[in-house]
Amino acid sequence: MKRDRPGRAQQLGTEHVEQLIADYRSGATVYELGDRFGIERRTVSNILHRHGVPMRRRGLAPDQVDDAIHLYNLGWSLARVGDHLGVNHTTVLKKLRERGIPTRDTHGRPRVEAGDLR
Repeated sequence: MKRDRPGRAQQLGTEHVEQLIADYRSGATVYELGDRFGIERRTVSNILHRHGVPMRRRGLAPDQVDDAIHLYNLGWSLARVGDHLGVNHTTVLKKLRERGIPTRDTHGRPRVEAGDLR
């Protein structure tokens, strides 16, 4: 019985790669494609790079950051804001911090940053 090497990702066949590229060009995000094809987001990016597919702009435009701040201040979670704007929750968190917006913990309480004294 042949065993895959530990930690080695399953390779997509030619048809799946072509579908992945077509879906990306149609607007799907690398996160959506990773979920759809059962592979990591980085693997999706690597496949697109290998096939010379131009990558879309990453992150959030300034007006999207304004929207993110508004939605977050309405009580939306980072994950919900990220899903709404088509980015990862960590992207939202980074942009909120860059703008000096206080964040909440998972229970909705103000987050205590390292070095803060109570």
